[in-house]
Amino acid sequence: MGRDARSRAARLNMDRHAPDAAAIEALAQRAIDRIPDALRAHLDGIVFRVEEFADEEALAALGIEDAWELSGLYEGRPLTERSIWESGDLPPRIRLFRRPLLEEWVDTGVALDDLIAHVIIHEIGHHFGFSDEDIDAINRGRD
Repeated sequence: MGRDARSRAARLNMDRHAPDAAAIEALAQRAIDRIPDALRAHLDGIVFRVEEFADEEALAALGIEDAWELSGLYEGRPLTERSIWESGDLPPRIRLFRRPLLEEWVDTGVALDDLIAHVIIHEIGHHFGFSDEDIDAINRGRD
C-alpha cells in the first residue's frame, strides 16, 4: 500500500478514534504550562483555538494550496512590533488545525503531545517576533 493510500486509510480510521478538539486543546494547554514563567507571562491575551482546518483566506494569504499542509498559525502583531500608541487591534491568536495535526501524528509516529508542543512553541516564537527561518535555525541548533 502506497503512502497516499495508507494516509487516506489512516484518515478514515482517525475520524472514528481521533482525539477531538477538546483533547487537542488540553494537550496545547499542557505545553503552554511547561513554558518558563518569564516567557509565559508574555502570552497573556493570546487566544488559542482548535479548528478542523485553516480557512481559505488564511491559506491564500500564506500561499498554501493544500489545507493538510498547515497545522498551526499565529495571527497578530508580534511583541517586537507593538507600540503603546496602538489600540483597537484584535488580540493575537494561535490556531491549531486538528486534522492536519492528526495526519502528521499518524504519518510520523511522533507522540501527539510532543507534536502539539512543537507546533505551539513554533507559533509562540512568531509572537516573540521570530520568523520561520529563525525558528528553523533554533531547531537545527538543538539537534
